[in-house]
Amino acid sequence: MNSRLTTLSWILRIVAAIILLQTLFFKFSGAPESIYIFETVGMEPWGRYASGVAELIAAILLLVPRTIWLGAMIGAGVMAGAILSHLTILGIVVMDDGGTLFGMALFVFITSVWSIYWYRKDIPVIGERLNNN
Repeated sequence: MNSRLTTLSWILRIVAAIILLQTLFFKFSGAPESIYIFETVGMEPWGRYASGVAELIAAILLLVPRTIWLGAMIGAGVMAGAILSHLTILGIVVMDDGGTLFGMALFVFITSVWSIYWYRKDIPVIGERLNNN
């Protein structure tokens, strides 16, 4: 990867990690928005804590060069669930947030999918096969 893509990758992954860590704070502190979301989807409190732990792991792994692919896969999976919940149960706007949570979930999802693609060669066992395009 050239230096511009490397810089872009770091910027995108840092922003995604910050978003994941910021929402993690609200999940673990029991913020009313988080409780509302997980009550609405029928997963309060265990779903809130489980997604918070998954987001913490994803954020850390996204910032470690050898584990970017794994952090991206976890991040994409958690955000796919969040996006699906917004589109089917919660709606785009939750508690008058103007769609901010949905937008952040989309950003992290897109960044994660991009990272999976760019770091596919690092995936154990199948990475070399995926890189031979």
